[in-house]
Amino acid sequence: MKSKLSIIVPALLLCGGIFVAYQFIKDNRKLPVYAPSQINPDLVDAEKQKVTKNHRIADFSLTNQDGETFNSKNLEGKFYVTDFFFTTCPTICPDMSSQLQRVQKKYSNLDDFLIISHTVQPEIDSPEVLKEYAELYEADTKRWIFLTGDKKTIYDLARKSYFAAVTEGDGGVDDFIHTENFVLVDKEKRIRGFYDGTSAKSVDQLIVDIEILAQEYE
Repeated sequence: MKSKLSIIVPALLLCGGIFVAYQFIKDNRKLPVYAPSQINPDLVDAEKQKVTKNHRIADFSLTNQDGETFNSKNLEGKFYVTDFFFTTCPTICPDMSSQLQRVQKKYSNLDDFLIISHTVQPEIDSPEVLKEYAELYEADTKRWIFLTGDKKTIYDLARKSYFAAVTEGDGGVDDFIHTENFVLVDKEKRIRGFYDGTSAKSVDQLIVDIEILAQEYE
């Protein structure tokens, strides 16, 4: 019995120490504010690469899954995670949406947090199609918003505001974005983190970072 206790007790103390250390780090950590000059230049539009401060997500006006206008004013007083997907995507998008389900479940009671998903195929993904997709992933559409609308507006947001896509283009008919990136944005419209939406480990970090960011506003 003594030999077992000599193993179990130190193990429990070690686990407790790790938990306390994690809580201390989490409670005292502050997320960085990303300027375009700090981000992988492959992701940043050429005209933004030398910007060192004061980057904000551009104002926009799009349409949500209910056919209603959704614009920058709807994000006032909110922080959020955003992604770019399309409903017929057979590869990374189902994984991304499943990971966002996890995020939604974890923070379902956080009133000032949203998830914003933009379709990159607005010519196919009408509000009605997006609504069906939202139902497929059990999205609470008061908190997880699906957006469609002008293609150039969406693509400019991805490339020049969120820096979520590595491809270049003009948002025209032949242009296409396919990205696994999630981007965390604060209430001041500043970028606070980037995550791989197909990686459970990366989304685990996003879930922690959302809590850290929420603490800034307490």
